[in-house]
Amino acid sequence: MNKRIIECVPNFSEGRDREVIKQITDVIEGVEGVKLLDVDPGEATNRTVVTFVGEPEAVVEAAFRAVRRASELIDMSRHHGAHPRMGATDVCPLIPVAGVTLEECAEMARKLAERISEELAIPTYCYEAAAFTPARKNLAVCRKGEYEGLAERLGHEGDGADFGDRPFDDGVARTGATAVGARDFLIAVNFNLNTTSTRRANAIAFDVREKGRPLREGGKPNGKPVKDENGNTIMLPGTLPGTKAIGWYIDEYGIAQVSMNITDISRTPLHVAFDEVCRAAAARGIRVTGTEIVGLVPRRAIIDAGRHFLHKQQRSTGIAESEIIKIAIKSMGLDDLGEFRPEEKIIEYMIEPKSEGVKLTDMTCAGFAAETASESPAPGGGSISAYMGALAAALGTMVANLSAHKAGWDERWKEFSDVADRGQQLLSELLHLVDEDTAAFNRIMAAIQMPKGSDDERARRDEALEAATLYATRVPLTTMKKAVETFPLLEAMALEGNPASVSDAGVGALAARAAVLGAELNVRINAAGLRDRNAADELVVEAASIAAAACEAEKKVLEIVNSKIK
Repeated sequence: MNKRIIECVPNFSEGRDREVIKQITDVIEGVEGVKLLDVDPGEATNRTVVTFVGEPEAVVEAAFRAVRRASELIDMSRHHGAHPRMGATDVCPLIPVAGVTLEECAEMARKLAERISEELAIPTYCYEAAAFTPARKNLAVCRKGEYEGLAERLGHEGDGADFGDRPFDDGVARTGATAVGARDFLIAVNFNLNTTSTRRANAIAFDVREKGRPLREGGKPNGKPVKDENGNTIMLPGTLPGTKAIGWYIDEYGIAQVSMNITDISRTPLHVAFDEVCRAAAARGIRVTGTEIVGLVPRRAIIDAGRHFLHKQQRSTGIAESEIIKIAIKSMGLDDLGEFRPEEKIIEYMIEPKSEGVKLTDMTCAGFAAETASESPAPGGGSISAYMGALAAALGTMVANLSAHKAGWDERWKEFSDVADRGQQLLSELLHLVDEDTAAFNRIMAAIQMPKGSDDERARRDEALEAATLYATRVPLTTMKKAVETFPLLEAMALEGNPASVSDAGVGALAARAAVLGAELNVRINAAGLRDRNAADELVVEAASIAAAACEAEKKVLEIVNSKIK
């Protein structure tokens, strides 16, 4: 459910020959689980920046294949371009997007660098978060002297590559060297201003960017820059760490903007940058009228922003993800210059696989009911049980949200918001199980239909059927575990929630018990088909224990509810 996603943005030293570029991107797209997002060739730089995303293993494999293909197609001894470079694949950073840490990306980058050096004989440096020394965190240090300087660096202690270091030879003359790194996701964002003044936009940019502005004599804007004992200009740091920014005027829009790169979104999230630019602009009599995201943005950046603005309003964050995103869009004016389409701007939405057929959870209530009533054996009781659990979570979440917004209870909004957040999480997990239960049944049917002519075929079929049956037993068991987790939420809302909604908490408890007991029936009937009787017995015993706990929990909630309904 929570996918692990990373991004890779390799830069190849070819920006003019479209056929060469296509051959490189073709091998990237040939890796299952990878989605190519952007190909940006530059004529003057003779360089192409490629962006692709996917699960870590697939992305790393695609990166390796792209480096290999580039080494076969690009001869660095003939390369000329305006951009600094040292190899056919000049740089290859891995970037965490979801479910992966920067440290994990750094470890992947080092392993990729080692593989490139061993299998492709390309000297490879590690930079930024993957660097082995503090100095090599800076890409410019790794690329010092560029391609033309490799002969003086390779094979020399302190200057040689981290992997595959050797004296400059004919092989290196052709491929050059590569830098593989890991860095945080960079958000490119422009903040729209209600001014046409580039100078004022620049002043705001200097107020907030990490580098800040030069310290000037007498603190006067036109004073001479103050130097230190080494003759370097002393800088007054800005207020936002991990950011770079300038001010400019955009003819197309007729306004000035603060153009910013947020290079460390863990230190400066998008919403923090927005609030700080608003503050700095207001101090100069200027308003931020909106925000323009350039390129793509991770889901967490938009969700965190929406939650931030809801918290500022003392509103519950336990609402649908689409509503949180809408709050972020409106709060930061992401639709100021044009429509902001989450499905086209949020990375995770961009790479969401297209469903084969219609998901049950995408159907209308009537459509779901009609599909269940059809001649097909799936969806059946397992999916219905999961949906009952989802409805239980939804009712508890509803009571929490109504309580958070109840007049006179304003000081308790955070208490109920936290409950609603938990309810939304359970709702999402149980809705996933609605379709997962049907998918598990389909796995059994697929195993049954496998060939069984020869002894080997029968053995493979039996093995596949056992694995599918075990999975189909564990899915409703998971439904039971998730559904029973709704009871503490429902009990809390029956006790502490909006009194006018106490019956909703009671209905939620009834739905949760039905979900648990219904899923138990599926555990038992599927476990009966397992050849491994020890595993079957363990699953049935565990399910029985959860069912008993659910009955007690339901009884407790209903006692509270009935005591409050006069």
